[in-house]
Amino acid sequence: MRHPTWTGAASAVLVLVSAVGLAGCGDDSAATAGANGAGKGTTSAGASAPAADHNEADVAFASHMILHHQQALQMSGMAKWQATSAQVKQLAAAITTAQEAEMKQMSGWLTGWGEPVPAASHSGHAMEDEIPGMMTEDEMHELGKTKGSMFDRVWIQMMIKHHLGALTMAKAEQTGGRSPAATTLANRITTAQTAEIATLNRLLAQLPTA
Repeated sequence: MRHPTWTGAASAVLVLVSAVGLAGCGDDSAATAGANGAGKGTTSAGASAPAADHNEADVAFASHMILHHQQALQMSGMAKWQATSAQVKQLAAAITTAQEAEMKQMSGWLTGWGEPVPAASHSGHAMEDEIPGMMTEDEMHELGKTKGSMFDRVWIQMMIKHHLGALTMAKAEQTGGRSPAATTLANRITTAQTAEIATLNRLLAQLPTA
């Protein structure tokens, strides 16, 4: 399978996030609702799809986003035990709920399309240079060793980068995908993760300075 080039989509994402700015810097409930909303109704949108109703961009989107989500779940699992901010813990839990549902949906598509479902091993470290926003194995190791309020800061910074990568992949699917279910999910991811980036930036600004 030939993998897409993300450069053009990444430029469009930066414009989108800049336009949103701090518009989402209200309470955390909005971002939490956005994350949860991204997972609601996804199974009804089609856990699988007819083999003919997709293209290479859809396969790349689902395969890469599953690996991307696996790493986000790993990061959110760390936050459950290591974060000191209750708001960080709340957001991490919302991310876990939404992305677990999305992974199940995308796995169903790949199976229906006769494509392999990516394994959970190493959370895509072997493709960290190919998938936008992925942390390196060293970065994940360092995050796992970080404690206290410094963990909150590093986790937020890493999750912002991670979310920007997801937006890049969603943009590529919106412009190049054929599957209606996949493009619908790309739209949901864009909405939810743009709101979460605004919340993450606000939480980062509220952290005590070192």
